[in-house]
Amino acid sequence: MGVSRTRGLMHNQALFHSIGIMQGRLSSPLGGRIQSFPVDTWREEFVRARDAGLDCIEWIYEVGTEEANPLRTDAGVANIRRLAEDSGVAVRSVCADFYIEERLVTLDGAPRWDAVEHLTWLVGRVGTLGAHHIVLPFVDASSLHSLQEVEGLPAVLGGVTSAAERAGVELHLETDLKPADFVAVLERLSHPLVRANYDIGNSAALGHDPVEELTLLGPCLGSVHVKDRVRGGDTVPIGTGAADFPTCFRLICDAGFRGPFVLQAAREEGMSEVELAIRNRRFVEDQLAALVIVGGRDGSRVA
Repeated sequence: MGVSRTRGLMHNQALFHSIGIMQGRLSSPLGGRIQSFPVDTWREEFVRARDAGLDCIEWIYEVGTEEANPLRTDAGVANIRRLAEDSGVAVRSVCADFYIEERLVTLDGAPRWDAVEHLTWLVGRVGTLGAHHIVLPFVDASSLHSLQEVEGLPAVLGGVTSAAERAGVELHLETDLKPADFVAVLERLSHPLVRANYDIGNSAALGHDPVEELTLLGPCLGSVHVKDRVRGGDTVPIGTGAADFPTCFRLICDAGFRGPFVLQAAREEGMSEVELAIRNRRFVEDQLAALVIVGGRDGSRVA
């Protein structure tokens, strides 16, 4: 069997893992922000994602553009579903950046009940959309810095899990906690719909050991964001930072994760958003194909 034929087969196997992109990454950045809800171009992003060979878009719900977000209304949700069906690009998840600014827990660990009530409502909207999960970011301005904040999280999410059960929506927590502390939080919450989001670039920037982290988080892994960052620094083009992608992809797949792998990569001058998405999709496909080539999950070797 020729090399090109073998490579094609490996890529076909890699494509059993779905690949998506964070909303807004297929539009020009607004106000210099690397990530935001694309108020004027969210409809066009379905076609752009299809043209980039992507399976899905992770929707963004944030402060500032809330009034323009179609997820708010039944008519808007129907429009999203129609565009997804027409393009073949699904919306399987929602990234709730809203709660970076509108924190769910105070610095002394008390629930912010207005924000918790809003989240309960948003979970219902995500269920109406038919998405699988919502990512709750406890990073940046919403990081859990103190023991009080960490210990207050179960009280915050306790009532929300009931809404998640009714909606059939998983809650995926994205944190910058140390791996053992993150697992302890998940164990304390102890709910099958509460799982971990793993951001490859953020973990690399924090200096976390991917073997330790993914070994601990593997059993509760729910979703994955794919980006690259320098250690202690900013997002950089995929493959140029501190992320150990071969190790991460191997351990993620060993945990049984099948995707979607959601691209959240740095923007680059001289490339259109679609061109960049295609290149980054191929990077993920190459990582997945390499696992099959050197020894897939069944241990076989192809080349």
